[in-house]
Amino acid sequence: MNLGLLVLRLVVGLLFVGHGAQKLFGVFGGHGLKGTAGFFEAIGLKPGHIHASAAALLEFGGGLLLALGLLTPFASAALIAVMTAAVITVHASKGLWNTGGGYEFNLTLAAAAFALAAASAGAWSLDHALSISDHGVLWAIGALVVGVAGGVGAVLSGRLYGRQHGPAATQRPTTA
Repeated sequence: MNLGLLVLRLVVGLLFVGHGAQKLFGVFGGHGLKGTAGFFEAIGLKPGHIHASAAALLEFGGGLLLALGLLTPFASAALIAVMTAAVITVHASKGLWNTGGGYEFNLTLAAAAFALAAASAGAWSLDHALSISDHGVLWAIGALVVGVAGGVGAVLSGRLYGRQHGPAATQRPTTA
């Protein structure tokens, strides 16, 4: 079982680290913070630089914590939040299946994070080495609730900000 948990943590965690690095540093074919911020602005997450920075840091940091097996439910909550926001803003309108741009992959990653929060990071983890026993049903449900609320909150705040500070608010008044 510990080998399975280790492999799951490493694969899912390091994939998130890579996605965060794409957004933060523009590596692995990513567009860096500036490009990601522009994309986030275009999908209604405004201000784009704040949402891009938050998503990048949550993916990178949450993925790293998950891979290390450290503070696993907190890492899971961070990753579930990013996946929730991604589903709402990009993938939900395209249906379930990834072949059509749907949310199948996002849901799978969120489910893996949830499962690790419930099961534990395993004996081959920093949680175990440091005697941190933050796992179980309540931890997993907490990670899910906090993650979904965080993702929905990010989307709502970005859209509300966009409505309140839209193009009209940024245009300079003309003098006659």
